Amino acid sequence: MSFFTEFPTMERQALRDLKKGIDGSFRDFSREYGELIENIFHPLLMFLKWFQDLLVETPWPVVLVVIGALAWIGSRNWWLVAGTIAAFLFIGYLDMWEDTMSTLAIVSVATLICIAVGIPFGILMARNDRVQSAILPVLDIMQTIPSFVYLIPVVMLLGIGKVPGLIAVCVYAVPPIVRLTNLGIRLVDKDVLEAADAFGSSYRERLFNVQMPLALPNIFAGVNQTIMMALSMVVIAAMIGVPGLGVPVLRAISNQYLALGMMNGLAIVAIAIIFDRVSQSYGRRLQKHREGGHGV
Repeated sequence: MSFFTEFPTMERQALRDLKKGIDGSFRDFSREYGELIENIFHPLLMFLKWFQDLLVETPWPVVLVVIGALAWIGSRNWWLVAGTIAAFLFIGYLDMWEDTMSTLAIVSVATLICIAVGIPFGILMARNDRVQSAILPVLDIMQTIPSFVYLIPVVMLLGIGKVPGLIAVCVYAVPPIVRLTNLGIRLVDKDVLEAADAFGSSYRERLFNVQMPLALPNIFAGVNQTIMMALSMVVIAAMIGVPGLGVPVLRAISNQYLALGMMNGLAIVAIAIIFDRVSQSYGRRLQKHREGGHGV
């Protein structure tokens, strides 16, 4: 006997009616405003398509040069640059180049959106304890709720495609950047803030000239975690029509293609390691720079 059958018949009927009411209301909302919501996200879809086409159609030597240059700017480590280029050459040799570029496009756009949304929310949380108390439970829900659960309303509103997948990735990946921006600003030394106040700094000047620069290592740690979480959603996003390395993985699961699944899975791991090492190196360099400047 289930727990549900212990309730009286009237209470069970009321619960069923409540579920039906929620489902019906959401269906009516999606039918009424679904097209409007699609139009709102249409520019985002166009940008994502443009960026993906740019990466896919650009000759691979040019892409390798750009990726190597970004790895050098972030890490200043020739071994990491060489490893990055070798990893992408190997990905291309295994005929996974186009899927990899599609994955880079979705992860890059999702990371940019998370940064644009997450940093302002983190600043707002650091500024007001009540806002922090209100947002923290929302972040907890976003990080703990199963990914498939919030795919349901997104797909019902926007259907199958790139934008629903992008939204799902952003919802899953944005909490770290919000949390660590808030934490980084709150950890700024009080003596430094008092010195800024003594020089007559306004709140805006104190935020952008003192707190944000000193919080950059924490913020970049948040960016690092956001990228990792976005990459972890690649396979799930492929289930709702997002192209990339997740599509062959799903095909390998459904058809028991071990080699195909392993190769594409390892490509995702390689990209994750590269992003992780480059962003961590850049964060460490920022930390040393700030500590040196503070010491002076």
